[in-house]
Amino acid sequence: MKFRLINMVTAITLLFGVASSPTVLAASAEQVAEGKKIAFNRKQGNCLACHAIAGGSLPGNIGPPLVAMKARFPDISILRAQIYDATVDNPRTMMPPFGKHGMLSDKQIDLITEFIHSL
Repeated sequence: MKFRLINMVTAITLLFGVASSPTVLAASAEQVAEGKKIAFNRKQGNCLACHAIAGGSLPGNIGPPLVAMKARFPDISILRAQIYDATVDNPRTMMPPFGKHGMLSDKQIDLITEFIHSL
């Protein structure tokens, strides 16, 4: 009886997980696209001022190219912390503390983080 109940719960969980996956992926793709807009916007994130990013024009070379970010930052929260305030780990960094100085909102930082992590 317990085995049958466990199988039924597992099947329901998988069913709802598969059924909801496209919505989750679509929202994630939307967040990535919105983050890209902010990152490439010269008056907001302006990530291209310092970093080379695929699809961006006129990149800078002060910061490292943003490639293989999931491998470099397996924990996305560490990447977000870096974008929020890079001076925590490196007080002499050239990277502006976007969150600490209120240059970007928390939501904007979250969106940029999703985009950068997707690279």
